[in-house]
Amino acid sequence: QVQLAESGGGSVQAGGSLRLSCAVSGYKDRHFYCMAWFRQAPGKERERVARFGFDGSTTYTDSVKGRFTISQDNAKNTLFLQMNSLKSEDTAVYYCALDYGSCVRPTYWGQGTQVTVSS
Repeated sequence: QVQLAESGGGSVQAGGSLRLSCAVSGYKDRHFYCMAWFRQAPGKERERVARFGFDGSTTYTDSVKGRFTISQDNAKNTLFLQMNSLKSEDTAVYYCALDYGSCVRPTYWGQGTQVTVSS
């Protein structure tokens, strides 16, 4: 059974940085899946922030381009999200997700980690 566990959230002032981690276990096929970070702010819909494809390709939502970086360790056991130049509008619960498709509506989700950016 696939399990995802996020860590690294917290409170930071605007302009600061945080690094989120997602420990992955239980997947069967390492070669045909994508992973992604989503976030959900209070009163807003969940949105995909960054995607890491099975071929190593990455995509980002426009609002975080140039500030956030998604990466994966060589063993593919941990997904990261480096967040720099944080803004108050980045405040949200961040979720790690894994999918055997395109990460549009992922099958597997972590429990989420809170990121709060104060201005």
